[in-house]
Amino acid sequence: MKVIYAGSFDPVTNGHLDIIKRAKEIFGQVIVAVLDNVSKKSLFTTEERLEFLRALLIDDENIEIDSFKGLLVDYAKKKDCKVIVRGLRSASDYFSEYTLAMANMHYKDGIETVFLLGSNEKLFVSSSLAKEVAQFDGDLTLFVPELVGKAMKEKLLRR
Repeated sequence: MKVIYAGSFDPVTNGHLDIIKRAKEIFGQVIVAVLDNVSKKSLFTTEERLEFLRALLIDDENIEIDSFKGLLVDYAKKKDCKVIVRGLRSASDYFSEYTLAMANMHYKDGIETVFLLGSNEKLFVSSSLAKEVAQFDGDLTLFVPELVGKAMKEKLLRR
C-alpha cells in the first residue's frame, strides 16, 4: 500500500526519518512530500529540503521524495493515494492534527489519516527546537542528521 508523509521538513529531523522508515515497514511504499509554501519563511528552500531527504534516504527502496503546492488532498488524489501518515509526539499534536484529519476525510473524495506515535527517544525532537539549538551553536546530533546540522549552522551562524 502506498502512503504519503507530508510536511515542511524545515529542517528534516531524526523524528521525521523515524516516522518515514516505520511507515515504510508498515505500508511498503511512502511518498515523502515536501510542502512548498511560498507564504511561509523557511530556513531552507524547497529544493534544499528535497536534496537533504534524497541524500538521507538514498539507499531506501520504495521511498519517493517529491514536493507539492496547494492542498494535500489534491496532491494525494494526483498521486492516486488514499492514506496520509502523520507523526504524533504528544496529546497536543493529536488535537491539532485531529481537525485536519477530519477535514481531509470529508473533503472531496476523502483521504484517511493514520497516526504513528513518535518513538520514545525522539519525542522531544522538533524542527523549531533544532533551530534554537543551532542558533547557539549547540550539539544537534539528537535532533537532526549531521548533514542537516552542518547546513543549519552554516545558515544560522553564517559560517
